[in-house]
Amino acid sequence: MPLPPSSSASSAASPSASSSASARTYLVTGAASGIGKATADRLRAAGHTVIGADRTREADGVAIAADLATESGRAELASQARELTGGRLGAVIACAGLAHFVPATVRVNYFGAVATLETLRPLLAAGTAPRAVVVASVAAAHPADPAIVEASLAGDEEAAATAAQNALDRGEGHLIYGSSKTALARWVRRTAVTDDWAGAGIPLNAIGPGTVLTPMTEGMLADPDLRKVVDTSVPMPLNGHARPEQIAPLLTWLTSPENTHVTGQLLFVDGGAEALLHPTR
Repeated sequence: MPLPPSSSASSAASPSASSSASARTYLVTGAASGIGKATADRLRAAGHTVIGADRTREADGVAIAADLATESGRAELASQARELTGGRLGAVIACAGLAHFVPATVRVNYFGAVATLETLRPLLAAGTAPRAVVVASVAAAHPADPAIVEASLAGDEEAAATAAQNALDRGEGHLIYGSSKTALARWVRRTAVTDDWAGAGIPLNAIGPGTVLTPMTEGMLADPDLRKVVDTSVPMPLNGHARPEQIAPLLTWLTSPENTHVTGQLLFVDGGAEALLHPTR
């Protein structure tokens, strides 16, 4: 069933939608926890309608259950989004991701994210002041596995998954996550300036968080040895580790009507980690 008129995407298409204070309809993946939940909560508190998506509906605020590691899950996301919005969206914020040393990480982080943005683009194009952003990572600034990145950008999911398994087999499973985010950031830069996005008036960006205190990182940070590895690879001189609530404001601004010209960017929100690691880049 489409959303009722008082909170549907039709409100995002009203003349007043040009104001950043006007209610809009957002779809947020990874909405059950971490950055996705914090962003969805922030948007709802501002009066916007948020359609949350995650692997299950067990968490509050999740309307769509879809496994983005699978083609069927991606199709389910698109189908449910069309039904719930009546075919119009104000913005998409793709937060869903994995950080495991397994091929599924590439399937979710790259192919799931790209499918989310591509299949929901027509709903954005039908809306007013449409915007899209995806969560990449400061790991995109780290060394990557070229085979994973190249297969991903070529759209060959099975080859990318095989390359990830090969990395794991040779003891370089740590490259899988960063490679998936590197490919995603490059896809955003290539895609954002095309006719389907910039030409249609839809800004498309990525953000690169540093270490964020989420369920995805809590296991690593609880182990003193792993925490040392994390802090060495992602040094954050400005205020240390971030909370999800400190990342959400950037995502909400990038997808607001106020953002008229920022597109094709990977914006680091990492406490200075990328600048410290690559001061001459």
